[in-house]
Amino acid sequence: MNTEHTEHTDHSEHPKARRGFAAMSPQKQREIASKGGKAAHAKGTAHEWTSEEAREAGRKGGMASHRRRKEMDQGGEGSPSVNEETERSSADQSDDMR
Repeated sequence: MNTEHTEHTDHSEHPKARRGFAAMSPQKQREIASKGGKAAHAKGTAHEWTSEEAREAGRKGGMASHRRRKEMDQGGEGSPSVNEETERSSADQSDDMR
């Protein structure tokens, strides 16, 4: 028995086919995701945001959005490096403690 892999593996001839969720229409994806969410809530395992968690998530999203807009207005400097993000996050946390 020949165990050597002899299948053609040159993917340049055929573009990668979409499979699973990616191959479904956005409407079908939403239907399936909705069923999963409803099942998780019924089972009691779904995450439910506290008002504090929601407030914090909204604050972070707003800050990131405004920062990106400001950077774009200043000439599109690009996204900040990981170190800059960490420094900002640390500064935000220390501001919260004051």
